[in-house]
Amino acid sequence: MSHKEDCKAKESPAEKSYRTPGFRGARTTTMFRAVNPELFIKPNKPVMMFGLVTITLCIGYLGYLHAMKENDQQLYETINSEGERCTRRKTSKWE
Repeated sequence: MSHKEDCKAKESPAEKSYRTPGFRGARTTTMFRAVNPELFIKPNKPVMMFGLVTITLCIGYLGYLHAMKENDQQLYETINSEGERCTRRKTSKWE
């Protein structure tokens, strides 16, 4: 028996689980794998980048809409009792 074969025969279960990190080496049921696929599927870099870009664009668009709404507040001019012109934002009767 060679040295390599001798070492493989003497490997403990702890060493075997060390060589397969994460849940891929663990004994699990099919139901557990179906409910938690993210633990067993290898990461897909192009899909992750697409998702990151998509989320970033969505958040940017929501920020843009929020900024446009704040800038779009309707302003009107009023003349106070002293005869000065003032600009005010239109407010709702409910506020």
